[in-house]
Amino acid sequence: MTRSVLRIGVMELRRRPGTQREVHLSTPLPGLAITSAHVPDDADVRVDAVLEAIEGAITISGTVTAPWAGECRRCLDPVTDLIEATLSEVFEPNPVEGETYPLEGDEVDLERVVRDAVLLSLPLAPLCRSDCPGPAPESFPARVADHPDDGGEEEFLDPRWAALDELRFD
Repeated sequence: MTRSVLRIGVMELRRRPGTQREVHLSTPLPGLAITSAHVPDDADVRVDAVLEAIEGAITISGTVTAPWAGECRRCLDPVTDLIEATLSEVFEPNPVEGETYPLEGDEVDLERVVRDAVLLSLPLAPLCRSDCPGPAPESFPARVADHPDDGGEEEFLDPRWAALDELRFD
């Protein structure tokens, strides 16, 4: 079994509260995606942070940088960019759900922290540029394809709505 790059030993830090250790890591993290954007599975996510020992816990502060891709919400062109998320978290032996992360013996696993930071930083509605005009309806008008049975002269009716044709209001 391969040890994760984001799993870091902190035994020396825990022995001396107040000491710090710089961490510079880069690794791919597959599966980072929301509906509008994603981090490519083969792209490296970079972590630049400082771990610090405090009484009974370890803090991490720094940044996570990752490339992302998505589609512009207006014109649907591909969009790529780089996100930089700020890290400021606490690892402790008895974590508080939603507030701190678990300190597992003499190790901290940064993967969950990094994943959370990247996912929360991905854009919910990406734009290719701030002044994107969106589609050009004059150049590409929307049209309903002619139904093959009607000769293109009558409006095509969806059979799922046929029961509504029976309704009469007096």
